[in-house]
Amino acid sequence: MNTLIPIEPHVSRYAPLFEPLRIGPVVAKNRFYQVPHCNGMNRMHPSAMARMRGVKAEGGWGVVCTEQCDIHYSSCHPRELRLWDARDIPILAKAADQIHKYGALAGVELAHNGFHVTNLETRAIPFAPSLTPTRGTAPVTAREMGKSDIRDVRRWHRKAALNARLAGFDIIYIYAGHDMTLPVHFLSRRHNRRTDEYGGSLENRVRLLRELILDTKDAVGDSCAVSLRFSVDELAGPFGLSCEGEGRDVVEMLADLPDLWDVNLGPFSNDGQTSRFSDEGFQDRYVSFVKQVTGKPVVGVGRYTSPDHMLSLISTGKLDFIGAARPSIADPFLPEKIRTGAFDDIRECIGCNICVASDKLSVPLRCTQNASMGEEWRRDWHPEVILPKDSEHKVLVVGAGPAGLEAALWLGRRGYETILAEKSRNLGGRALTEASLPGLHAWRRVADWRLGQLRKNPNVLVLPDNPISASTALETGCDLIAIATGAHWRVDGLGRSHSTPIDGLGRLPVFTPDEVMAGRVPGGRVVIFDDDHNYMGGVIGELIVAQGGIVDFVTPESLVSAFTLNTGEQPRIQKRLIELCGSVHVSHRLDHISSDGVVISCVFTERKRTLPADAVVLVTSQMPNDDLYREIEAQLPARNEMDGVKRRVVRIGDCYAPGTIAAAVFSGHLFARTLDNRLYDGPPFRRESVALDWDQQIATAPGQWERPTREISDVT
Repeated sequence: MNTLIPIEPHVSRYAPLFEPLRIGPVVAKNRFYQVPHCNGMNRMHPSAMARMRGVKAEGGWGVVCTEQCDIHYSSCHPRELRLWDARDIPILAKAADQIHKYGALAGVELAHNGFHVTNLETRAIPFAPSLTPTRGTAPVTAREMGKSDIRDVRRWHRKAALNARLAGFDIIYIYAGHDMTLPVHFLSRRHNRRTDEYGGSLENRVRLLRELILDTKDAVGDSCAVSLRFSVDELAGPFGLSCEGEGRDVVEMLADLPDLWDVNLGPFSNDGQTSRFSDEGFQDRYVSFVKQVTGKPVVGVGRYTSPDHMLSLISTGKLDFIGAARPSIADPFLPEKIRTGAFDDIRECIGCNICVASDKLSVPLRCTQNASMGEEWRRDWHPEVILPKDSEHKVLVVGAGPAGLEAALWLGRRGYETILAEKSRNLGGRALTEASLPGLHAWRRVADWRLGQLRKNPNVLVLPDNPISASTALETGCDLIAIATGAHWRVDGLGRSHSTPIDGLGRLPVFTPDEVMAGRVPGGRVVIFDDDHNYMGGVIGELIVAQGGIVDFVTPESLVSAFTLNTGEQPRIQKRLIELCGSVHVSHRLDHISSDGVVISCVFTERKRTLPADAVVLVTSQMPNDDLYREIEAQLPARNEMDGVKRRVVRIGDCYAPGTIAAAVFSGHLFARTLDNRLYDGPPFRRESVALDWDQQIATAPGQWERPTREISDVT
């Protein structure tokens, strides 16, 4: 069912965003297109994955796609969906059904990863256009494909397309993007050194991609749209695809062959850039040419959150669909909020890429802005709806950082009478202070959105510039107290490398990130010791350099900001620090501080060297600001007995356990829904278990696969 919902009259200027558009044999109800994106749930959490996609459709997206879906066991990606054979249909069908339930088209991204994967699970030898080591560090070589291998890939892709149609999908993808899949490996002069009809000239290198498009259209094109996901520019110089070179040439050669072009930058580290390194619409200049050379619909991405920017792209003919992955995660109801004119309610993506990290770490998707993401099925959470209160608690939340703001907001929405008290005049906590650091300005949205929503909520009394003592907290008349007073960076250097304070702390001025963010920026020659390994050490270094200091950056890890490998920004961070800093020392720990400077030692050889320094910044670990909690906890039994009241006090956010902003927001949200933060004897969420299939048949001949129990006539 593809129901068209009229736009509200008072936002009619955005009507072009809600015009239906044909894609081959199917019609999208509007121009909002959730492009394929990974989510860490995949085949191991199929109900969670399906419900997450369904919530996107409920939120008004005209098209909702799956993540990558492997077509064969010779492309075994450990974190993705599969359509190896008909046994995989039910998982995909569940997602398609959830998407269709709300009138959206369902798309599936079929893929073969070639030498991008090692197939360690299946032990199938990977293959590639030409002999090459596989990606990463595993000692695996991808063999060169023969003509029979190419024919096999075409057949497997066709079979997967047919099974995808059986699962109920409306749009079937050929994935030739992000330097990750066989079709783009064949296109690439870096990877394709063949001398036959599949190598050499661009016409030859595009042959497999053309064949896959034609095969898919022949198999399912009568009822399904065939989409091509293609990276038009790889930012890789003369040997990469570019929008002014072979990237454009490919689009011109295949112009009207697919039913839709889904275009982007490659590899994913360019496509999925964080807000630290790019602004909204950063891909526009690379993809704008595509509409000039094809008559088929075009979808593009760029972390779009501004309705005006979206409207401009459609109205000027640069795109036909507004593509989104991360903005659809931050706010699954973004289209519906634009349709109804609820612009202030849009939860804008902050571009931190904690969502990307979730998939890299093979855990269910999470989002800094949207605590319900990944929990739609597990905990039955909804991004816009929460159950009304089921008790008469009055709640005091102390601290208006990410956790406190989130808790107060959703407590108020439940109907609880809530007081939010903050000792500072400015509300937002670390979301404000960290947003002042280089490249993190978009992170302010964490505070801005919640403050905007709180202004509309009559159940929450917000008290800025209002420090709370234990006695004051116990006299507010609130019987439930949540302490969300955050955390502070340690000044003694304790962390992953040091279990005791660093020797010599009094010999040089020592600073923490808190002091630097408060304006006490050290000058001269400054050693930063980063034992945190996330973003903080790097942005502190950028700030000190911007204010005239010289930074020597030291980390025990083999890379700077090592965790950001998971957010996809580590190479850019390391490049920037190498360019800005006086020196960068990886695999070194801070041994001690002397009057001459900082002594560092190699983590492998313990060989020492001295770095001259005027000051040191320690970015090691954080301590909860939990003194108020402990004072209240100590007074609570006597006060409860004296007053005859059963008060409770809990810690949430960084005050409970320092972590990411996303973790703090989740902690506040969890408290608002459960009024608690304790551990239960059993998990307070649904689990999915892998089913035993002991007697499963084993394919013994090329082309053989397990048939489903019901007859499927058009699976070949």
